[in-house]
Amino acid sequence: MFCGAVMFVLGCLDQLLFGSSPTAYGVLFLPVCALTALWVRGGDLVIAPVVVPIAFTVGLLPLANGNGGLGGLLVALITGLATQAGWLYGGTLVAGVIATVRRLRMMRRRVAQRRRPA
Repeated sequence: MFCGAVMFVLGCLDQLLFGSSPTAYGVLFLPVCALTALWVRGGDLVIAPVVVPIAFTVGLLPLANGNGGLGGLLVALITGLATQAGWLYGGTLVAGVIATVRRLRMMRRRVAQRRRPA
């Protein structure tokens, strides 16, 4: 929820301030991915790399300058996803690495707690 809402707001701000700058949107996407992976609950760490591409798409909605109704919007959205794939993959990688490191640290703590004598 956090990631999708923030990316939608950032997409709206990008539209207002920068006139739909895909580079500005991509740069703003990376810290949101990192924050999402850092703030997600421990039990939901696997979800972080899945949620960020969805949030990227939600944030692209205000930036998609499609003409011709729903079909034009969908074409503009798909074009935006295709042309900004580098940012999308980079953000997903950031979220995935952070979530994986957090998960490994949790697993090590659990193993260490089990090995301690009571």
